[in-house]
Amino acid sequence: MTAVPADLHLVPRPRLRDLETVVAAPGAGPGFWAGGPSAVTADGVIHLAYRLRRPLGDGRGYANVIASSRDGVHFDTVSVLERDAFGAESLERPALVRRPDGGWRIYVSCATPGSLHWWVDAIDADDPSAFDPARRVTVWAGDAATAVKDPVVKVVDGIWHAWPCVHEISDPASGDRMHSAYCTSDDGLTWDWHGPALAGRSGAWDERGTRVAEVLWRGDTVVAFYDGRATAAQNWEEETGIAAGTPGSLAALGDAPELVSPETGTGLRYVTAVELGEGAWRFYYEVTRSDGAHDLRTEYSPAP
Repeated sequence: MTAVPADLHLVPRPRLRDLETVVAAPGAGPGFWAGGPSAVTADGVIHLAYRLRRPLGDGRGYANVIASSRDGVHFDTVSVLERDAFGAESLERPALVRRPDGGWRIYVSCATPGSLHWWVDAIDADDPSAFDPARRVTVWAGDAATAVKDPVVKVVDGIWHAWPCVHEISDPASGDRMHSAYCTSDDGLTWDWHGPALAGRSGAWDERGTRVAEVLWRGDTVVAFYDGRATAAQNWEEETGIAAGTPGSLAALGDAPELVSPETGTGLRYVTAVELGEGAWRFYYEVTRSDGAHDLRTEYSPAP
């Protein structure tokens, strides 16, 4: 049976109050997105990686951006990774990690042109401003039946943990279905797979897909924010739920989404969190605007 933290009510979570826009969508209307954030704190600076996208037929995910900030709201761009440098049709959510040796790594999700397939490359650098696509290595290749993208990657006590999003693409009609796997590694490059960590529930709001977006350790257990949807029609408008358990076995909590867009009642996804100290946190996530575009927004969460 999956363990649930006794202090779950103390787990920090977005409250959708005092939201601030960090990056506005690159255009108005559906298909224009700024989002898919991955945030890391280091030496008093918040480092943020995110994805920019245009509508289908107009570029899709055309860049991953890395930026830094002292206040967590106003960011300066330090590096831009463009889709063409990866030979990809689109780039999706990146994962930014501070390596145990003090260096940095970014995981870049890449769409294979003309297919439903995705793969993930990794790039190491001494500083977030120095990521060079020429130094990329493929970490999760996927295969003809499996697409892999949007990993969440954490290093805890020297062990690398990852929750990549997996799509089974043999049948194009169900290729949008997704679940989250669990992997471990000694170096973050060669991974051992441990099977599904979180999958959809039949008849529930997350039946069609469960994509882990953030993982917080609570003693011997973890709490995860995840993106879910009930139907294929909700693709790109996922809502946020909460799951808890062990890293390799998470159980969704509740019968309804925890978070939806305060403007549209639909998409709020890719929640990521950074701990600021003394019980305070800052959250970043992608929110659907009233015109259908997606903004990257943030909120400050004070100590309870």
